[in-house]
Amino acid sequence: MAKKITGRNVAILATDGFEQSELAKPLDELRNAGANVRLVSLKKGKIKGWKDGDWGDTYDAELAVKDARAADFDALVLPGGVMNPDKLRRDEDVQRFVREFFDAGKPVAAICHGPWTLIDAGVVKGRRVTSYASIQLDLKNAGAQWSDEEVVCDRGLVTSRKPADLRAFIDKTIEEIAEGSHAARRATPGM
Repeated sequence: MAKKITGRNVAILATDGFEQSELAKPLDELRNAGANVRLVSLKKGKIKGWKDGDWGDTYDAELAVKDARAADFDALVLPGGVMNPDKLRRDEDVQRFVREFFDAGKPVAAICHGPWTLIDAGVVKGRRVTSYASIQLDLKNAGAQWSDEEVVCDRGLVTSRKPADLRAFIDKTIEEIAEGSHAARRATPGM
């Protein structure tokens, strides 16, 4: 793969219980495409994945979200899993960090249950999205237009449904990071 996003800084925001494939594959492919990727979590240190119904591998989160600023990154990736976004979405620093990306019009990519975090950050109203089917009503109730598609992109917000969609999710995420920020991608005022 050509180095499409060489030198771009990407944050992957996750905590214990992330769906392992939804963190590991984007992490590897973003790095292979030339990005500098940093894992951000509720606190610095080890976070553990969820794989095949049990605990999976451990990864090092090198930055606590309370110390993270979107100004230091070109894009944000939110892996799913059930536990991971359910813990993240309630944290005020997570909500602030996510909103900063939308306010700056920077690409954000969320897969599976990852869009739960977007709901609590208040950034899905009026956006076209997809997700794991079980959270579609949550997204609709938050004002999103939900669609059952492999990948959906709306003004720099990339969403996918499940691990089987990872190829399309990663390809579209890299494409959006390569395009960079656009004023038209910013969150609509008041949403």
